[in-house]
This record gives sequence, structure tokens and C-alpha cells, in this order.
Amino acid sequence: MKIQILHCIEGAKKAEGLTVIIDVFRAFSLECYAFAEGADKIYPVGDIEEAYRRKKEDHKALLAGERNGKMCQGFDLGNSPSQLAHLSVQGKTLIHTTSAGTQGIVNAVCSSEIVTGSLVNAKAVAEYIRRKNPDTVSLVCMGFGGVREAKEDTLCAEYIKSILTNQDFPIDERIKALRTDGGEHFFNKETQDVYPEADYWMCIEYGKFPFVLKIGKDNQGRHISERIFIDL
Repeated sequence: MKIQILHCIEGAKKAEGLTVIIDVFRAFSLECYAFAEGADKIYPVGDIEEAYRRKKEDHKALLAGERNGKMCQGFDLGNSPSQLAHLSVQGKTLIHTTSAGTQGIVNAVCSSEIVTGSLVNAKAVAEYIRRKNPDTVSLVCMGFGGVREAKEDTLCAEYIKSILTNQDFPIDERIKALRTDGGEHFFNKETQDVYPEADYWMCIEYGKFPFVLKIGKDNQGRHISERIFIDL
């Protein structure tokens, strides 16, 4: 199994084989928590205008996402997993667009299969890959805005790779370091409305969920996240 670690939107464009689009803070952590809270469907999209169009087609759907960290105008939810405590997603469809994570999905056009990844389901992702046993695995770290490397995404990719290669990995030590080197913006009192501290703690809870989110297409050819449980 060839395992490559790529970065940002340009990395997504180069991804081949079974591709994991990684966004720890916060896109794919949010999607995991949303499914756990009872969301029915999640449609990841790259373009805000497309999200608005989808809302017109399905008035009951919830718009979720951000640009530059901030919730998009007219949206029901930002990119914040802790905001789910204030909004019921039970049985709902989410239309989700972000600066980094969902951009990776729409740009990974050379991949044979796409799943998303974050620390909260990294163990399940690794086990899914192990069972699939593909020739090539691309771990794409989406970073800041899809253009600059982020330490939490690289950490997640290296952690998944270590599981696949049966290598020791100091996961607790590496996550602890994020508190002041990679996740420090969640502790800025002046930006708690955009980056609440609660999001940090929710996003670093590695191995919390025993499922992967596989990206498929609906009957109209639109990207959709499908939850697949993994027996760990």
C-alpha cells in the first residue's frame, strides 16, 4: 500500500486512489457530530451560491458553513460543532460549505474513492482503509483556507498513517501541543463568537466515533456524505 500525505487544495487535485480529505478544525468534526446528533443527510458543496440554490430547492434543509471562520450570511449554523447544542439537526438535511474541507472534496477529481477524516473518527478511517487495502492512499490535509498547512490536519494524517503501518505514534503528546501551537485561536477571548473554546475540545477527542463518512453521489450527481459504521 502506497501512502502519500498531501496538502491543501493543490494536494486534493493531485490525490489518487482512496483519498481521505482531512479537516480537523472544524469541517469534518462538525459533520461527525451532526450525524451523531441525528442528521439525516449532509451535502458538502464548494460554492456558497450553490448552497443558497440548494436551500431554495429544499426549504427544510439547514445551511452550515463558513468563510474565513465566520458563519456565512443567512446560514443556520457556522462550522462549529459546539453550536449543535443550540440547534436541532434530528432528521434534517445539512448543506455544508467551508473554506477548506469541502473544497478538498470537490477538487479531488482523480480519486477512486473519497472519505473525510478528522481526529474524532481517525481510528475508524484507518480501519476502513485497512479493510479496503487499496494500492494507493492519499491523505490530504486541507489546512487553513485550503492554501496553508495546518498542524492539526498534518497530525491527523500522520496518526492515520501510523495505524496503517503499525508504527508507534505519540498521539496524546502531539494533541497536547496543539493547545498552544495550532489551536491557540480557540482560546482568544476576543474571537469566541467565531472560534469558541468548546470547539477545540470537541475536535481533539480522537477516536470518539466508530464510523467513516464516505462521499458518494446522489441520483442528481451531487456529492453526499454517507455514514458507514466500522466494527473497531
